[in-house]
Amino acid sequence: MKSRTSQAVVAIASAALAISGCGLIGDAGNESKRETNVNMQEAGDRAEQILDGTLAGIKPAVEARRGPSSDPICTDFKGDGTGTGSVTRRRYVMTIISDERRGSFLGVVERQWKKKGYEITTVREHKEMPAIFASTPEGFRISLEFGYKGQAFLDATSPCVAESRVTEAPREPLDPNSEASKRLPYIRSDFWSADKPL
Repeated sequence: MKSRTSQAVVAIASAALAISGCGLIGDAGNESKRETNVNMQEAGDRAEQILDGTLAGIKPAVEARRGPSSDPICTDFKGDGTGTGSVTRRRYVMTIISDERRGSFLGVVERQWKKKGYEITTVREHKEMPAIFASTPEGFRISLEFGYKGQAFLDATSPCVAESRVTEAPREPLDPNSEASKRLPYIRSDFWSADKPL
């Protein structure tokens, strides 16, 4: 009985952290990690810069579209209706990255992130769904992951920042009901879609 109760407590705590996003940035017990001098709008803008900078550093270039964003409120830590929030921004790579070129694609991004001073925190060495995860000096968590049918996507999630109104970047969002979405990735590249390893 105690085991089931413990499992339930762990499951609830894990779900709460996943929803908030904030508990997953850095040391959850360290209040100094909260970037309350930066608001959610500024964090969203910075996340966009991180993603755009990453894509700009990929040569040959790939096509990407903005994915759904999320801006959950983390904590009402003052008890007065003000609190902290976390901001996540995403990009879906619409260029086909072949099985043979995925390692090279990940390598290009990893080297770029290291050059910018980002810390590589985890590498998922999976044949079909490899990924790399990193953190920036200001506490953003970033990732490049391959998912279903070789779909590559980038995420940037901010640490906890001061709650504020957030506007979307002036880019056309990815419509999940569009034909493009149903066939992602679908743009061929002479380089990234090639079936020969480098």
